[in-house]
Amino acid sequence: MSKNRTKKIQDYNGTYSFLHRLVTFAVNRSYRKILHVGKENIPQDGAIIFAPNHTNTLMDALVILTYNHGPKVFVARADIFRNRKLAKILTFMKIMPIMRQRDGISAIKKNQETIDKAVDVLKDKIPFCIFPEGTHQAKYSSLPLSKGIFKIAFQTHEQMPDVPLYIVPVGVRYGDFFRFRSTFRMEFGKPINVGEFIAANDQLTPQEQMNSMRNLLAERLHATIFHIPNDEDYDATFEVCNAVEPYEMEALLKDKGNKDLHSLEVQFQANNQTLKRIEALKQSDPKKAEKLLELGKEAYKLRKKKGIDTESAAVKKPLVSRLGRILLTLVTLPYTLPVSVLASPVVGICQFIFTKLKDPAFRNSVRFVMNLVVWPLLVLIYGIIACCLLPWQWALAVTLLIMPAPKVAHEVWKTFRLALSDIKLLKEKKLNKTYAKIREMLK
Repeated sequence: MSKNRTKKIQDYNGTYSFLHRLVTFAVNRSYRKILHVGKENIPQDGAIIFAPNHTNTLMDALVILTYNHGPKVFVARADIFRNRKLAKILTFMKIMPIMRQRDGISAIKKNQETIDKAVDVLKDKIPFCIFPEGTHQAKYSSLPLSKGIFKIAFQTHEQMPDVPLYIVPVGVRYGDFFRFRSTFRMEFGKPINVGEFIAANDQLTPQEQMNSMRNLLAERLHATIFHIPNDEDYDATFEVCNAVEPYEMEALLKDKGNKDLHSLEVQFQANNQTLKRIEALKQSDPKKAEKLLELGKEAYKLRKKKGIDTESAAVKKPLVSRLGRILLTLVTLPYTLPVSVLASPVVGICQFIFTKLKDPAFRNSVRFVMNLVVWPLLVLIYGIIACCLLPWQWALAVTLLIMPAPKVAHEVWKTFRLALSDIKLLKEKKLNKTYAKIREMLK
């Protein structure tokens, strides 16, 4: 590299490469189950723009990093770059600012610099990632797509028409948006070849082409996620899917006869199958569909009022199915209880920060940063104290035993939290009857 050459955001950085692997390692251990689907849909012959749904703030970008160890460049809302120190950190992380509609027309005009840099990134064949919804929402749904991704795609194609350019929809579905140690399923959908799309629609104006491509991307993105229409029936629809989930999953496994199918894939297919049945019912018997959704709405309100977790509702015999886990937790308390106490400073800091957050969707991002940064410092302190009090062999053993403390503490808490939720569900006869009616209507 020439010494006079201005360093680009996509250039190789050894420190970034090391931290990328470290972060990927940490992300993979922040979730109980992980599934990547459709990697074969990622083109190998050109430039790529990843277009993920946006539901879980920073974690969305981090889980996308996990599919391989290569660099990727992202964009984020421009207001978080106002702090100079934070802006330097974000730039190091290969994140660029982009203005949004709410920032005003004059601010949006500044996006041209970001678009030019994005085009330059794609020229170097580094994957570029932009969340086309423009903002996040913690829902199994999606927002209208903004124009930014298509402007970048069209300008890139114009500047390098001989290089294939693809927009790849990426659907990320979390088991829970707000809780630590949940699950995620990530699917790479069918890519859009930008050059071929423009050539096939050359009778349209550029604006019409963008609108048509936006509709196509939205359609393909929806196919990769558990997409519930974002309307007044959202909560009711979600509750119906949740109520029939274990039965749909069991039937799906029986029909396919594939016991090796990943549980997250079975859940994904079962949920989407339920959505199709609800939509079909709306067409064939609108009154029955209306009654079904009323039951879903009633169940949702009852469950929320009693503080019952969705995981309790999504299991056939919740308390029985978790009995082994409860017994294991009780037996291992002599270990899990002390390490949980040692992890309490991190938990306490997180809880304090949560009280300051206006948007609960940031909770998992906060937990991740605390476990990545603060917990290793605490382990170092605990290790030094152990070395001062014990022979080095014992001190090493103690340090190794406390390393997974945040994860252990969470699992202990989760076991007892879900057991309490299961008991509440067993006692709620009205809610159980409502769930039974929902299942009967969808047989």
